[in-house]
Amino acid sequence: MRTRLAAILACALTLSLVSAASAQAAAAPPAVALGSVIPAPVEVRAHGSAFRLTARTVIEAPQSARAVADRLAEAVHTATGHRPAIVRHAPAHAPAITLAAGRTAPEGYRLSVSRSGITIRSGGNAGLFNGVQTLRQLLPLRAPFTVAGGEIADQPRFAYRGAFLDLARHFHTPAEVKRYIDEISQFKVNYLHLHLSDDQGWRIQIDSWPRLTSVGGASGTGVDGVGGGFLTKADYRELVRYAAARYVTIVPEIDMPGHVNAAQVAYPELTCDGVAPPPRTDTAVGYSSLCIGQETTYRFVEDVIRELAALTPGPFLHIGGDEAHATSEADYIAFQQRVIPLVAKYGKQAYGWNEITKAPASHTAVAQNWSSSTTNPTLAAAVAAGTKVIMSPANLTYLDMKYDPSTRLGLSWAGYIEVRTAYDWDPGTHVTGVPESAVLGVEAPLWSETLRSIEDIEFMAFPRLAAIAELGWSPSRDWESFRTRLGAYGPRWTARGVGFYPSPQIDWTS
Repeated sequence: MRTRLAAILACALTLSLVSAASAQAAAAPPAVALGSVIPAPVEVRAHGSAFRLTARTVIEAPQSARAVADRLAEAVHTATGHRPAIVRHAPAHAPAITLAAGRTAPEGYRLSVSRSGITIRSGGNAGLFNGVQTLRQLLPLRAPFTVAGGEIADQPRFAYRGAFLDLARHFHTPAEVKRYIDEISQFKVNYLHLHLSDDQGWRIQIDSWPRLTSVGGASGTGVDGVGGGFLTKADYRELVRYAAARYVTIVPEIDMPGHVNAAQVAYPELTCDGVAPPPRTDTAVGYSSLCIGQETTYRFVEDVIRELAALTPGPFLHIGGDEAHATSEADYIAFQQRVIPLVAKYGKQAYGWNEITKAPASHTAVAQNWSSSTTNPTLAAAVAAGTKVIMSPANLTYLDMKYDPSTRLGLSWAGYIEVRTAYDWDPGTHVTGVPESAVLGVEAPLWSETLRSIEDIEFMAFPRLAAIAELGWSPSRDWESFRTRLGAYGPRWTARGVGFYPSPQIDWTS
């Protein structure tokens, strides 16, 4: 009898343990599929056993990659609660994430995962950082923190993968800009274009023309008279430093010869009649112009370029050039012929909106194509003469456009842009006469006429920026794959408190 009772109890205990193990297995999240990241990697080979991060995991990295290792340790701590130690040489048998040198394309990386560890190899720290960003997406949001086994070989399609933020129509604080940098860098976006001046406000300190900010950045500037403020030089340097630590390069823009009303309010001598225009807080465009035949104009322009170039370690300085409707074509070309070489004089490459291609000097510059047309003979002729292009067609990439007619923010002059619209085009073949070899990359502008907060920025940028980032990085497009990966990414935004737009085109994972 006792033997039979013991057998029954043993069987019950076994069933209980099996049931508990099954329940635990059911509760544990499955490992994230190795290729389920944004942007889509070039090559994924899933095989072998998964790696599990624990409190014993260390990060092995050479001193030259210490900054990337610090970013990785911070990411692991945020995801798991464990902050791994960073060591030059991992102890024998210690589970390790290793950052190591390897032969890859610029910004490329190789990520290998096995039961014993994870290795990210690259020829440079930018590539190691990109591999870290991929690894972050492979970590589950809750324990156990396992990474699926296999290998990823990856590199970008385009060298320039940009986001854009308008600080002129509404000033966004350095803290807000930093938060945006944190988010865009997770998708391997490597340039942030800051629009620093417009008719409604001037947002960067220029010592030689101090009223630009004391007047043009004062309270009451900006659309609807809200959003005043400006970046001091110290603020700007800190943003440059913060971005560089995340392998994002800042591109400053001073828009001219149009979009200059705020500068002319501060300095009436920049007008042809010497009379200050009234401040503008509306959203009209095309009514202002620098006085093209006046030498004061070029003294002003050179001072601004000189000071801004000295603050900016990146290669580009954006000189605007769009919507200069108040400037005659002859004056516009004359202005660009003098200003584009000034940028080179101070060690930067001139970069402007596609209208600059009217001027022969643009052949040494970069043109940002914001036109919605797929034909632009002037741009194509400039490309044939040497101009390089960043693709930003307004009807596909402008993140300030509404998603649909009911969107609470944004404009609609370029059309409505849902996620698939932002995703379903090819930057390398979009404009006739502009071959992929002339395209440096793609950028997603976010203008601030209707934006007032970081919450507004995030709602309009995400998820569409993820689509543009994939166009810039990945060699091909697959909408069904992208929408599945994007749906799985949604909980990561939620966990970080990012208020993204829950597009009905996407099946969001809860």
